[in-house]
Amino acid sequence: MEASPGLPLVLVVENEPDFLATYARLLRRQGYDVIVATTRSAGLMALTRDHPRLVISDLRLPDGDGLDVVRAARAMANPSPVMVVTGHASGETRRAALAAGATTFIAKPFTAVMLIGEIRSALGDAESPRRPEA
Repeated sequence: MEASPGLPLVLVVENEPDFLATYARLLRRQGYDVIVATTRSAGLMALTRDHPRLVISDLRLPDGDGLDVVRAARAMANPSPVMVVTGHASGETRRAALAAGATTFIAKPFTAVMLIGEIRSALGDAESPRRPEA
């Protein structure tokens, strides 16, 4: 999928179809352009091909560790902030995600308002097209 000019591009790497659809719908409603990947390898490919402004990645992906996506995003010439979202939160996974370079660590479940607030924080208010909808 090609990015729309002028909209902040967000890459979502998530293997659970319901979460992926929810993230994409919520982000698009808020005025973000969204690309999605359901595997670690597809996420890494989209990261290098599309250079998103923000990455949201799950930790557990069918073909590997979501921390590889975090590390790759942070190693880019212009590093993208990365939000790690997981249903398997613990002190250990949080420390590992932050050590790999994650900007934010969010445990599932969470509210739409919380997610949009964290996205705005990661991108800065200047790139947040709309107010969150409840």
